[in-house]
Amino acid sequence: MKFEPSFFGKLEERLAQDAPGTGAQTTMAPEPRPGHPPFPAAAQTSSQAAVMILLYPRDGLVHLVLIRRTETVLHHRDQIGLPGGQVEAGETFEEAALRETEEELGVPRDVVRVLGRLTPLYIPVSDFCVSPFVGVCEQSPTFIPDPIEAAEVIELPLNRLVEPSSVRLEEWVIRDTPVQVPFYAFKHYKIWGATAMILAEFVELLNSLEMI
Repeated sequence: MKFEPSFFGKLEERLAQDAPGTGAQTTMAPEPRPGHPPFPAAAQTSSQAAVMILLYPRDGLVHLVLIRRTETVLHHRDQIGLPGGQVEAGETFEEAALRETEEELGVPRDVVRVLGRLTPLYIPVSDFCVSPFVGVCEQSPTFIPDPIEAAEVIELPLNRLVEPSSVRLEEWVIRDTPVQVPFYAFKHYKIWGATAMILAEFVELLNSLEMI
C-alpha cells in the first residue's frame, strides 16, 4: 500500500464514523478468553491505558510499528504490542498515547497527526481498559527505543497485515489451560492477544475503505 495523502484523508473520515467495535475485535480473541466485561462497564473499575497505531512511510509503503516488550516490564513481558501505556493524572487518552509513543520509541509527539480512535478494549489479565488511537507520521521516523520498555522494534507493512493469509490459529497451553489462539504471522513473530484484537478492528475498518 503506497503512502498517499488521499488514503489518510479517507481513513480520517472513516475514523470519524462509528468504529467496527467489539465484534471485530473478538474475531482475534483467544478461546476461551477469561472474563471480559465490555467497555464502558470495565472502565468504571479498571486502570486506563492508551496505545497508538502509528502509520508512516518506509520505502514508499505504509508501515505500522510494534514493540516486543522486555522481560523487565510489569505487564505483558516479552509480548508484541503497540506503543502505549497507562494514562497519567491530568492527561487525556490521546495525550497518553502520544506521550508513550515518544517515550518508548523516541518519536516526537508533535510529528504525529492523530486521525482518530478505535473501540476501547478491556484486558482481564492486567485489568487495563485500553483506548487505541490511529496516528500518522508524514516522514519516515527514526526509532530510538527505550531499552527498559522495548527489546525490539518491529516494522510491519500494512499490506501484510490486511492479507487474509497472515491470520493463523494454534492451540497453546496458557495457565494450564488449552486455548485456541488466533494470531497475525509476520516473519517469525506471532502477534496475538489484545494487540491482535485491536488490529482486527483496524483491519475491518481498512477493508471498509474503497481504496483497500
